[in-house]
Amino acid sequence: MEIDSDRLNSFMGKMIGDVGAAMNASLILLGDKLGLYRALAKGGSMNSAELAKATGTSERYVREWLSAQAASGYVQYDPVNGTFSMLPEQAMALADEDSPVFLGAAGNIIAAAFLDEPKISDAFKSGKGVGWNRRSECLFCGTARFFRTGYKHHLVQEWLPALEGVTEKLERGAVVADVGCGHGVSTQLMAKAFPNSTFYGFDYHDGSIATARETARAEGLADRVHFEVHSAKTFPKRGYDLVCFFDCLHDMGDPVGAIQHTRDSMADDGTCMLIEPFANDRLQDNLNPVGRLYYAASTMVCTPASLDQEVGLALGAQAGEARLRDVARQGGLTRFRRATETPFNLILEARP
Repeated sequence: MEIDSDRLNSFMGKMIGDVGAAMNASLILLGDKLGLYRALAKGGSMNSAELAKATGTSERYVREWLSAQAASGYVQYDPVNGTFSMLPEQAMALADEDSPVFLGAAGNIIAAAFLDEPKISDAFKSGKGVGWNRRSECLFCGTARFFRTGYKHHLVQEWLPALEGVTEKLERGAVVADVGCGHGVSTQLMAKAFPNSTFYGFDYHDGSIATARETARAEGLADRVHFEVHSAKTFPKRGYDLVCFFDCLHDMGDPVGAIQHTRDSMADDGTCMLIEPFANDRLQDNLNPVGRLYYAASTMVCTPASLDQEVGLALGAQAGEARLRDVARQGGLTRFRRATETPFNLILEARP
């Protein structure tokens, strides 16, 4: 085949950019873990020695890290004064954990993907799964922090109000199940917003439940927020007014069974809220930056998790609304609609 030199050069430019981004993912993890971004954002214009002193780190390492950050466009460099700084937009993404665009936690998730690559490579050959309970610890904390950004800025303000009559029930006093709750970030955000309601968080990973319980105690929520180790098909039936699945239904081996159990566990007028990664129904419509991110995460995390469980339906993180509607229908939730959306999430309402 004849090689088109312009097309080759364009592709190589893309690959160099991607490889550079992949290498710098480890530096994002370092900057987040060591507080380098936070100190630089707070300190304003600083040289490497000043940043090293502010963070208790070695100047020589910090100098090299800053150079890489400047080359990536993550920080600014002033060649006249030899100092570095962060624009407000850069600080929002990398230094402020409470900002609506914080991405600093992505380093933990990317690190876990590389640490667990041998397990995933073996799974590619065997066809077996890799369960959540076999993943590197940084995946759990990274996932909780990564998703916290969207939940903190959208869940109470936009997603719950988009559901029919749910906010009013929560204000009066409702019983809520958060299935696949992980560290309980979503559970506790709802509990703080609706003090008259009672919340139950369920996850089959006991380490995540232990962390969720500890956080709930520290936040003074333990009287209304209860965390229990259960799968999506074994959690207790309490006539829930609202059952939530936050970015987890597609990870489950038997999502239809999970919805069936949810249907049996809900009040007659209960609601199931499914928060899923944004996806169109056709592959060709997901070939974009968001789809690229989610397909990669699905390959390394979501699909292996599902294949490790019974049934192993392996919906994947880009299942799309039509496929999720079909799962809900098979599980007995026949009234289904897209309540709202963000560029990163589908917010789906399913009812009996």
